[in-house]
Amino acid sequence: MEFFTLVSNEFQKPGLGMWRGDNSSLASMQSLGNQDSVIVASPFGLFPSPWCPSISVASGIEFSEVIRKFFLLGQVVAKALHDGRVLDLPFSKAFYKLFFGQELTVYDIQSFDPDLGKTLIEFQALVQRRKYLESVRENSTAELDSCFRGTKIEDLHLDFTLPGYPDYILASGPNKEMVNATNLEEYIDLVVDATINSGISRQMDAFKSGFDQVFQMKHLQIFTDEELERLLCGESETWNSNQLSDLIKFDHGYTASSPPIIHLLEILQEVDYEQQRAFLKFVTGAPRLPLGGLSSLNPKLTIVRKHCDKLVDADLPSVMTCANYLKLPPYSTKETMKEKLFYAITEGQGALGSGGTEDMTQAVVVSGDWWRLVVVHDSGRWSNALEEKLYRKKMHGFKFDKHPLSPIASLCTVVFIVIPLYVMLGF
Repeated sequence: MEFFTLVSNEFQKPGLGMWRGDNSSLASMQSLGNQDSVIVASPFGLFPSPWCPSISVASGIEFSEVIRKFFLLGQVVAKALHDGRVLDLPFSKAFYKLFFGQELTVYDIQSFDPDLGKTLIEFQALVQRRKYLESVRENSTAELDSCFRGTKIEDLHLDFTLPGYPDYILASGPNKEMVNATNLEEYIDLVVDATINSGISRQMDAFKSGFDQVFQMKHLQIFTDEELERLLCGESETWNSNQLSDLIKFDHGYTASSPPIIHLLEILQEVDYEQQRAFLKFVTGAPRLPLGGLSSLNPKLTIVRKHCDKLVDADLPSVMTCANYLKLPPYSTKETMKEKLFYAITEGQGALGSGGTEDMTQAVVVSGDWWRLVVVHDSGRWSNALEEKLYRKKMHGFKFDKHPLSPIASLCTVVFIVIPLYVMLGF
């Protein structure tokens, strides 16, 4: 699962020109734990960034590259759904509607950009009010009241560019320089169209084309958008504290009654939602559990005793994410265990396949049925930056499992997904 989580993060990196908010300052970015792991902040979910049809390059980004990435994203999403993998891609509700071919309205804008959506709806109310007043004052020359929160539309100094995207020209001409009460309705229609229709239609077409290369999107019509989100991104809830001991396997030196295990279960029952996500990402490679929760993890979450060559309380836990395998030293106290566990979790953000200071060779299984990406990963004491460099240097190729029923599908997966991913991620 970690491979798909890392790819998910790559698609959310700033500077790709794919998502709303990517054109903002670093204040709108979200850190994943280190300075090299920053993604576009999406508190209301990811939604495509609008591109003006007449512009091919903006802020040094070529639109053809944006289209290529959306095509690749469609392939990755389809492959993850096909193989039952979890993606860390928080798509907005409006994106899922587009996924199913549903038309969006101005009210859908509120789901991914509340400020813009609320403003446009208020503008629409002003337009309707103005039309009503005009209809009942046919013979009146009195000035119609067209104020937005106590300010006249003309005094807002709005021009015919898309809010937040000054290079996106909505319309031009002598009557299209500044927005006033007369042309406000046309301005609203142009903003809505650019935001949820013409400005993003090519990106969504590319996404759907990439998806359909793996399997037809029409087969997902039986699901609701909430059900599809659970299939794609896993369960929003992490675990039931009362069921932890029944859903975890204890082995190689530990049993359910071992003092360190009792301490760990108590810690996991006390942590908040974000800490639960961090623990899951540390152990399994994904911040959310697959559909069905902890009981659906395959292999089962396993905790074993880590034998230390030095002082136990000075060592850190380590993991094998491909096997959902946590190696936990038998710390002397619960407080020491919590401190060391979350130190390893925090410092291990972005490290593929390992969470401690242990040398290891790690295989990341991308798809047990079709194809497998093997990473040889030797690391001693490492920092996040060094870990990333080691990973990039020692990535050394592919190993393919034979699949008796679908050799053509395996070849297509390599040609259309694996190789483009390598090119895009710069390996």
